[in-house]
Amino acid sequence: MALEIERKFLLGEFPGTLIGSGKLLVQSEQRIEQTYLAIDEKQELRVRRITDLASGRVEYTHTFKNGNGLSREEIEYSISESIYGQVIGAFRAVPLSKTRVTALWGETVIEIDSYDQVELIVAEVEFGSVEEARLFAAPEWFGADISDNRQYSNKTVWRELQKQSQSSDAEAANKGNSINAAGGNGHV
Repeated sequence: MALEIERKFLLGEFPGTLIGSGKLLVQSEQRIEQTYLAIDEKQELRVRRITDLASGRVEYTHTFKNGNGLSREEIEYSISESIYGQVIGAFRAVPLSKTRVTALWGETVIEIDSYDQVELIVAEVEFGSVEEARLFAAPEWFGADISDNRQYSNKTVWRELQKQSQSSDAEAANKGNSINAAGGNGHV
């Protein structure tokens, strides 16, 4: 099982000025939709649809992660569009969607995720070792280190999204029941 070693930082805003000035060099942009199939305290299973914005190429992945924080075990492999569609259809969950910009800051590769459903922008940097990760001096514009803060993990954000979706669905159902009880036809 491969080891994913990364640090995450909370950005106050998207670093458009750094990109515009050429200090942060964009390598790629992707749209990512991810849905979790199973989650517990230490493990997660998810699927993703990843669309490269420059080429339009779409790939689908299935990922298992084990652990929390700075270093986790990870297995990721490609799946077909058909398998992805079947899984998404069976779970009927709202995917967490984001735009990922992969950029170079000097020689450091940075992934910047801007989420659609919540006001959140996160920078991630992956490392070859835990020691390298701990020694990394983050630039000032990165903001707070949230590597060990589960509040900002993708699975926590996704869980909150599901709760909001279920709450909205329940409100809509209650509204429809109120109209029907009042003698309406349920159409507004």
